[in-house]
Amino acid sequence: MKQGRINILSPGRSRQSSIRVLVRWLLVAAMAAFIFYMSSRTAGDLGTGFVAQVKVLINGLLFDAFGISGDPSSTIAHFCEYLLLGALLVNALRSHISLPRALLLAIVCASAYGVTDEIHQIFVPGRYCDVFDWLTDTAGATLGALLRAVTMRRA
Repeated sequence: MKQGRINILSPGRSRQSSIRVLVRWLLVAAMAAFIFYMSSRTAGDLGTGFVAQVKVLINGLLFDAFGISGDPSSTIAHFCEYLLLGALLVNALRSHISLPRALLLAIVCASAYGVTDEIHQIFVPGRYCDVFDWLTDTAGATLGALLRAVTMRRA
């Protein structure tokens, strides 16, 4: 007769672990939803609120410091959004698979989401599909996933 696994954790501890896993995946879903929301907006949609003011500040600083004109804050935003997504994906996937596999799968999934994000932007007036944005997304996700994996390995 095959014996079942013995759970050495108390029932409360097992439930806590399940809640942590759920929270990790909810954070991934929230970040993906935030990226989708931001991709459905144009610079004009930002109005004069906090995000618009930060964008103007970053663009001004980059122009003053490096002479970079245009809209570099958009590239920075793409990179940062996907940096967080990559880190959150590793964190969630690690609950189910080994760290090396979680790292690779997080990068692949975030990059694939970047592709869907760029396709989504084709249908948003004033936005367009840009392969360089996708490369920026993938680079951000890769760095985020690597940083989270390193911190998980040390813990």
